[in-house]
Amino acid sequence: MTSTPSLSGDLGADVAALVASRTLDVPDFPKPGILFKDLMPLFSDGMVFKETIDAIAAHHGPDSFDVVVGVEARGFVIAAALAYATGVGVVPIRKAGKLPRKTHSESYALEYGEATLEVQEDAFVAGQRVLVVDDVLATGGTARATLDLVEKAGGTVAGFTVLLELAFLEGRRRLAGRTVDALLTV
Repeated sequence: MTSTPSLSGDLGADVAALVASRTLDVPDFPKPGILFKDLMPLFSDGMVFKETIDAIAAHHGPDSFDVVVGVEARGFVIAAALAYATGVGVVPIRKAGKLPRKTHSESYALEYGEATLEVQEDAFVAGQRVLVVDDVLATGGTARATLDLVEKAGGTVAGFTVLLELAFLEGRRRLAGRTVDALLTV
């Protein structure tokens, strides 16, 4: 008899199984040798998406954050739903050049170059508690830049939650000293 490997995540095995049930593996995307984890089936299944958002809200608890930040682009979907579910506002972290008015920016290294993220300078009230959400934690570059941007703009990071963590890329190491909650870790 063979056993199914247990699923793990920071919010428990049930939540990890829920996310895994709607995550598809797409081989050789965006290039040969890469196994892409497609979360769109999770987003498109209304009940599973609701359960996922409710699990994040319950994990952090009422009144533990004042605003939700979503990272471009799939993080926007999670952030908007979570903000709506908890009655708080939502702030986008965007790629450079996409936001009007004055911004703070943070550049970070990618395996093939460099990228820059931005947030509007007045996005947060000083000390505002910010929950940052995104779809995937991979190498940690985007996450680190985002958390630094929140603080640069006057927010206080109240937490960082992702739907999926690719543990073999060791993104948590780049976030040493930060609390990371992944619903599913693979």
